[in-house]
Amino acid sequence: MKFLALVGIVVLIWLVGLFAFADRVRNFTPAPEPERADGIVALTGPSAERVNAAIRLLEQDKGERVLISGVNREVRRQELRELTPGSNRLFNCCVDLGFEAETTNGNAQEIAAWARAKGYEHLIVVTSDYHMPRSLLEIRSAAPDLELTPYAVSTPSLDNSRWWRAAVTARRMTLEYVKYLAVLGRETLHKITGRDEAVATPTTEEAAPA
Repeated sequence: MKFLALVGIVVLIWLVGLFAFADRVRNFTPAPEPERADGIVALTGPSAERVNAAIRLLEQDKGERVLISGVNREVRRQELRELTPGSNRLFNCCVDLGFEAETTNGNAQEIAAWARAKGYEHLIVVTSDYHMPRSLLEIRSAAPDLELTPYAVSTPSLDNSRWWRAAVTARRMTLEYVKYLAVLGRETLHKITGRDEAVATPTTEEAAPA
């Protein structure tokens, strides 16, 4: 009985955390107007809106350059440029493509290296609302000194406060929460054992960054 009670408590805590995580995700949008930063980074994913949002911020002079992180090696620059019609001049002069990242952890490493190379101290981070908590956690782990301003792209299906009633949205939110907890656990372990002695293991993800 004590074991079952313990399991019940753990499950309850986990569910409370999930719903708190979901509220945080929903509060990221609509994204407020960000202050100007040194640079803008967009983490690629299932929607082209992430890239579009980053380019729009560049057009508004919210940063000097944009990094699109996690670009598929088979995608050509011209194909990405066609996603943002009317922005050819800015795309040609001020957009960098990162081809190395295959996970969110990889995105963070790629972003950190780009920021160091450019001497940037403040970045606007563009990704989907559900992906934002984990992205910020990963980037802060890779570059603790960077100032990060989130600019989340809304996922319409997650706007509903009853997201848990639909299998698709419940699965997406739950899966992202599990991934977030995995990164949080990794970072907590690093703090306990000492980062220099710990080995970072990327979170398992789908073929492309979420």
